[in-house]
Amino acid sequence: MTTKQSAGGKDALALLREDHANVKKAFAEFEELGDRAYVGKKRLAEEICKDLELHTRIEEEIFYPAVRRALKDAAPLLDEALVEHGSAKTLIKQIQGMDASAELFDATVKVLSEYIDHHVKEEEQEMFPLVRKTDLDLKVLGEELFARKQKLA
Repeated sequence: MTTKQSAGGKDALALLREDHANVKKAFAEFEELGDRAYVGKKRLAEEICKDLELHTRIEEEIFYPAVRRALKDAAPLLDEALVEHGSAKTLIKQIQGMDASAELFDATVKVLSEYIDHHVKEEEQEMFPLVRKTDLDLKVLGEELFARKQKLA
């Protein structure tokens, strides 16, 4: 018998922040691997890519549309976030198609890390404070995000 996992009472912003922290930690671990740690680098890069694909998908399917409805003047911020997601997805596809020993593998992962770092800062410092002021039920939204992520994983 399986038990149903839940978001643990976390609201949507806490859930997204947790994802951000986890991927930041994974990028740091990647940086610590040696130049010739090809197997470890490829495994970790694949994990990072999978986590980012799930994260961007739940944001695009659930979180951003909810924010767009709740904050009528947030369109420019949300549009920029979607463009950033597009750039990240392009880098993710490149990484997934590369061998870890490829000349530009480490550089491509580094650029993805920098894109994500920039994106996270904008979300957490600009978007999340605005969302917190809305009447969105962030607990319910957190449960929706968690459930969708579980289904996709």
